[in-house]
Amino acid sequence: MQRTIKFILLTLTTVFFISCGDSVSLQRYYVDNQESKNFIFQDVPLSMIKLDKTSFTEDQKEAYNSVNKLNFLGYKTSETNVETYKTELAKVKTILSDSKYNDLMEFSDKGNKIVVKYLGDDDEADEVVVFGSAEELGFGIVRILGNNMSPDKIATLVNAMQKANIDDSQIENIMNFFK
Repeated sequence: MQRTIKFILLTLTTVFFISCGDSVSLQRYYVDNQESKNFIFQDVPLSMIKLDKTSFTEDQKEAYNSVNKLNFLGYKTSETNVETYKTELAKVKTILSDSKYNDLMEFSDKGNKIVVKYLGDDDEADEVVVFGSAEELGFGIVRILGNNMSPDKIATLVNAMQKANIDDSQIENIMNFFK
């Protein structure tokens, strides 16, 4: 009996330590850094961003309507924090390289590489992550949260958003942070 109890305790302890490994989630990274120096954090309800949706396809409209809010976390680089920038950038890349993040798309915008990944399965994304960096500015991560988000439809929405004319005044705090 004592041997069985030891085995059960050992098994539970092992499971606990494996599940509580050192891997940091993106959500934890946000919480740890949202008030740190050189970071900016902003929750953006999608309703605050006015877009002309008249040219959206049905899939794009459906994807847009499935999104509830955006969580933005940005890091601003300067001449004095290049090493810290590289360290923080490596942390984010490590988090996003976890196999739980599925690749959705990659593209270049004004010479900067943008990566879009998602958590979930091929039918429904629990969370979509847009990540971009530029050594002279810093990096930004947008967590897209919503309900019934289809990865394929979100990809078409991202393409439409690239071409959309977004009023900079709606995201002025973020734009000013990187200046």
